[in-house]
Amino acid sequence: MINVNKNDEPLDLSYLREMSDDNAEFIIEMIDLFKVQTPVYLSELESAVADKNWPLVSTCAHKMKPTFAYVGREDAKLHMQMIEHNARELINVDDLPKACTEVVEFVQVLYKQLDLAKADLEKRL
Repeated sequence: MINVNKNDEPLDLSYLREMSDDNAEFIIEMIDLFKVQTPVYLSELESAVADKNWPLVSTCAHKMKPTFAYVGREDAKLHMQMIEHNARELINVDDLPKACTEVVEFVQVLYKQLDLAKADLEKRL
């Protein structure tokens, strides 16, 4: 379960700051890339869940996992890891549609957080 209480907390962009030597342009590029890729990944995930294609669900969740770590959301990364594992091992597959819905709802909050972070970074340019 994604920690919804954390949704109002600021993002932890320390990973991106560290790997880019706090380069605002690079971090903005990564935020933009996340916002372009994630809807595609989510669409694939939702479709695979609807089709009960558990191997594809596992693959989609695996692809998405690191992107959440990049933007400082370890809780979402762990949520995707759980989806990946359960789909691969066919554990609690009846719970996967709800888990997928939680990710979709969470990402809407995350997009708002990323927009605010990007606006702050753009002030530094």
